Amino acid sequence: MNAERIVRIVAGFFVMLSLSLGVQASPVFVSEYFLLFTAFVGLNLFQSGFTQICPLTGILSKFGIKSGTC
Repeated sequence: MNAERIVRIVAGFFVMLSLSLGVQASPVFVSEYFLLFTAFVGLNLFQSGFTQICPLTGILSKFGIKSGTC
């Protein structure tokens, strides 16, 4: 599994987790401030599409994961 695929999996997981914790209709609602984390993940994915800079890719490369475009 390359870094690009891991980044997509982690980003998708964080979006789903933060939505479930931030939407009031959710049974595991904690606070609407978790929606800010959803926005952060989306903005990070957006900027990495233009700049090819992804913090998670740098972390994964230190663990020896083969690089892929983020």
